[in-house]
Amino acid sequence: MQQPVTPAYYIVGGAVRDALLSLPVKDRDYVVVGATVESMLEQGYKAVGKDFPVFLHPQTHEEYALARTERKSAPGYKGFVVHAAPDVTLEEDLARRDLTINAMAQDASGQIIDPYGGQQDIATRTLRHVGAAFAEDPVRILRLARFAARFGFEVAEETMQLCRDMVSNGEVDHLVPERVWQELAKGLMEDMPSRMFLVLRACGALAKLMPALDALFGVPQAAKWHPEIDTGDHVMRVVDYAAQQGWPLATRFAALCHDLGKGLTPPQIWPDHQGHEEKGIALVEALCINLRAPNDVRDLALLTCREHGNVHKALGMLDAAVLDLFNRCDALRKPQRFRQMLDACIADARGRPGFEQAEYPQADFLLARLAALQAVDAGAIALCCEEPAQIPEKIRMARLAALAKLSDASTTA
Repeated sequence: MQQPVTPAYYIVGGAVRDALLSLPVKDRDYVVVGATVESMLEQGYKAVGKDFPVFLHPQTHEEYALARTERKSAPGYKGFVVHAAPDVTLEEDLARRDLTINAMAQDASGQIIDPYGGQQDIATRTLRHVGAAFAEDPVRILRLARFAARFGFEVAEETMQLCRDMVSNGEVDHLVPERVWQELAKGLMEDMPSRMFLVLRACGALAKLMPALDALFGVPQAAKWHPEIDTGDHVMRVVDYAAQQGWPLATRFAALCHDLGKGLTPPQIWPDHQGHEEKGIALVEALCINLRAPNDVRDLALLTCREHGNVHKALGMLDAAVLDLFNRCDALRKPQRFRQMLDACIADARGRPGFEQAEYPQADFLLARLAALQAVDAGAIALCCEEPAQIPEKIRMARLAALAKLSDASTTA
């Protein structure tokens, strides 16, 4: 009679990888070999997995999953048949994972189990797929690109070729918008988001997922403003600058999208930061719809695309034009969003070779005028008006007076 197998518990995936990279380990996931659903429930684990057996530890609430294999059954990232059973080995479970650096485990004694060469690839700073099963899940292209942004590792050529084949075979077409946005948002929050987009572009996925962004590469800039010439290179510098400042997701996405219209507009018609915004707004709107981007992210990206050229020219504006800019931006009601747009404009100005530390007086100029406008008591003005129809003009005149006072003070200083 066969003796029952004693279950074995292993830390797997990111926790092992990050420990080897001397990075903080935030979450630990476990694989259990030799167990059943019933045995886990008998020990007090709480079942939480919908598509495969995953449990929460009764005390630590860490995730424990039964060792499993996966078999492709349909296109897309959900088209899998999962097999979880006591006879599935640790090596079989690790084989279904995406990259070698994520396909390592650690046993209770601290020994590393590394059947697919993850430690060697960490040493050489390489992202390499574990096996042919990588091609069965298009989300893995996004994860690969995101890990490139996180760690700065190079993608192995055979892995890049596999991604190109997946794009050519139409696997990327089955990605759902919510999952694409989830991965892109995580990648944007890394220290060097440009690496994610460059990997996606190198394998052809960017042209499928964000064609307006892909179209910027190879488009010349107006040399007067942008010595780097290539618009795609400029946008990568801009989004990396925003990331280096630790700015939030909405600001980084706005930085990424601010020049989208230039991919469809000949550069000779926008030498003064004009002419491409209208097309860019339509492209940003379409992109946000396709990605199911959150409303606050969409709104800031649209605002930045529309107004960043005007913000750059703010120092030369008359008071009335400055007030109109604030009104278009709804800056008095949403000052925090306006400040985030200014941050995106700063990133645009500094996302150029040799300009990373350049002064950007437009930000202080506009913030000082916003503060002056906020000091105008619109409610008190409205109470003093006998005719309601006079209220908007009276408020406007008071705000212009506040701006004029500030401008006069700046002139005499």
